[in-house]
Amino acid sequence: MIDASDSVVGRPGHVTIAIPGGEQPGEVLLRVRGGPESYIAFADQAIPMGTEVVIVSDRGGRTVFVAPL
Repeated sequence: MIDASDSVVGRPGHVTIAIPGGEQPGEVLLRVRGGPESYIAFADQAIPMGTEVVIVSDRGGRTVFVAPL
């Protein structure tokens, strides 16, 4: 069961594998449930590795949509 505190939407993270944008994913690292977790990430635009991002939506299956901060 997922608790509201487990929601990743609105959390900050940083890009660990560059996100090319569009339908090509990258990867972000977030602090969830007390530790770092990696998620597959999509974005409208290309986002380089190391960029700070915010989670805009949770697409399920540890996949998120992000935007740069």
